[in-house]
Amino acid sequence: MLGAGYEQRTLDLGSDPDGEGEVVATLVRATPPTTPKRAFLWVHGFTDYFFQTELADFFTERGYAFYALDLRKCGRSTRPGQTPHYVSDLALYDAELDEALRIVREETGEIEVLLGAHSTGGLIVPLWLSRLNATPGGSREAGIVGIVLDGPWFDLQGAAWMRSIGTQVIRAVAQVRPLERLKLPPGDAYGSSLHVSAAGEWDYDLTWKPITGFPVTYGWLNAVRRGHAILHRGLDIGVPSLVLRSNRTRFARKHGPDTDVSDAVLDVKQIARWAGCLGDAVTSLPIPGARHDVFLSQAEARAAAYAAVDRWLGYAGLT
Repeated sequence: MLGAGYEQRTLDLGSDPDGEGEVVATLVRATPPTTPKRAFLWVHGFTDYFFQTELADFFTERGYAFYALDLRKCGRSTRPGQTPHYVSDLALYDAELDEALRIVREETGEIEVLLGAHSTGGLIVPLWLSRLNATPGGSREAGIVGIVLDGPWFDLQGAAWMRSIGTQVIRAVAQVRPLERLKLPPGDAYGSSLHVSAAGEWDYDLTWKPITGFPVTYGWLNAVRRGHAILHRGLDIGVPSLVLRSNRTRFARKHGPDTDVSDAVLDVKQIARWAGCLGDAVTSLPIPGARHDVFLSQAEARAAAYAAVDRWLGYAGLT
């Protein structure tokens, strides 16, 4: 689907614990360097899947074997009759993350692995990594050496009451009607800023990443809020992290000039506030003029983000 130089492998995960049939994940790989020195494994966010070939090029040019994972019910892993992106517990993703890591290490000769994740993936992966680090040998013995987070979802944006009373309502509805959709106002600001059919420069499958996003269900959001609570109590991921974010938030329903130079999805102050909860050595950096996905920002901000990754790789000894 991405053209020459990319392959995909389906990971069978068995019956869905949430009762939506058989579930799979999809591991995508780029043609690796002849003798890769490390591997990089990328995980997407909500209403997302892997299509960012520029990101793959960045890491392969630096000697990394590049892999990306489409989680269950997302992107290439979507199957008929399933609710896009739905899980009742973020820990269910451990199955495909464990298997993806096993395959990456097997295919690359047990070289070290650097992780990367965006938005909701930036919550899912640290939670998994913290659980992995609690096992004998921890993250390091599993071959993981660090993580790059791009606009990670560390808390619920919006009014303060949504993080207290609102969260209790979400939990209560999720117990009886988990697949009911939240009645949220429609908006295309962020999607329009990205896709070539609107104001953006990126071409991707609108079936898997619609301009207005997928509906949010109570059960899924309850799983996210439980994940937030675990993060806020403090994780121990066992490896250094780089956390990238925009330097400002600008919520909007319709696309405008501000949408192109700010985070239109998450509150960047919350990202800055909770970054230290990852544990180990954390480098948290704002990227001026970046979008929610800093690697899909306009050219100047995108270049600044990649330059920040380069500097951090050198600092962490991962060049």
